[in-house]
Amino acid sequence: MTTNLPKLVVFGEALTDFIREDNQRWRSAPGGSCWNVARVGARLGVPTGFAGTVSRDTFGDELMQQSQQAGLDMRFTRQVDHAPLLAMVVSKHPPQYFFVGENSADLAFDARALPSGWLDAAQIVHFGSLSLVRQPLAAHLLEIAEAAHAAGKRISFDPNYRDPMAGPAYRSTLRRMAGLASYIKVSDEDLRGLFPELDEASALAQLRAWAPTAAILLTRGADGMQLFTAREVLFQPAFATRVVDTVGCGDACFGGWLASLLTRPDAPLNAHLAFSAACAAVTCAHEGAYAPQRDDVAALTDSASLCPDLQH
Repeated sequence: MTTNLPKLVVFGEALTDFIREDNQRWRSAPGGSCWNVARVGARLGVPTGFAGTVSRDTFGDELMQQSQQAGLDMRFTRQVDHAPLLAMVVSKHPPQYFFVGENSADLAFDARALPSGWLDAAQIVHFGSLSLVRQPLAAHLLEIAEAAHAAGKRISFDPNYRDPMAGPAYRSTLRRMAGLASYIKVSDEDLRGLFPELDEASALAQLRAWAPTAAILLTRGADGMQLFTAREVLFQPAFATRVVDTVGCGDACFGGWLASLLTRPDAPLNAHLAFSAACAAVTCAHEGAYAPQRDDVAALTDSASLCPDLQH
């Protein structure tokens, strides 16, 4: 039986950010792009599983606790006796970071531990970020993505460019994932990192050539976002909000997009786009990778409808 298994399954990494506050102090926070997307889906009411592996220590315990609090299906996440994956954020403005994760827990992922029947139940399967450049995890996830695509599932993909993706090895992964995807999210910064030899229009054209039927979400922070489909281009302005922290905004945007598709399948594309933008704006108003709830989003969109100048 697959009736009690998630509609959205997110594969990838969960990690702990160590954020340098000043010369003397560091602050730790659970994170990871894929894990953030999963939490957003769950907090927005979509049955969601995060298919990943975390360490059996203080850091892994916190990731497991916050996963449970978000409402994730805990059958999909395992703890193992490996070191934690860490992101050392040495500067927030401008962003500078490096990763510590040789033989870390994320690499111990084993698809055989997933609940039986998960693929039958899933409607959208998400991939992205560091997990697709860290071996042997990346090879396993590519196999799962191809199997899910062959089974008729919708694939969502957020490259979420990071420095380890520079170079030709990841370019082939990028092309393979783009070809499988129904939905791709990239930021303007992602395009510069992924295609340093191209201008933005040419980079977008290359991505479209690899993914001719995918819906591509291009985010530009405060300048809003565009949705490119095979038939049309839609624009969604950013919602005006007090910006406390931009960490996790892209993940909230894409998590909101996926949640809207799954909970309102008959809604028009511009409605999904507006919901996605509202999720990103809610996250901007909180410190850290805040995962919005529907009440948060409704409060923001209600305010915008009462005061149209809140969208710009």
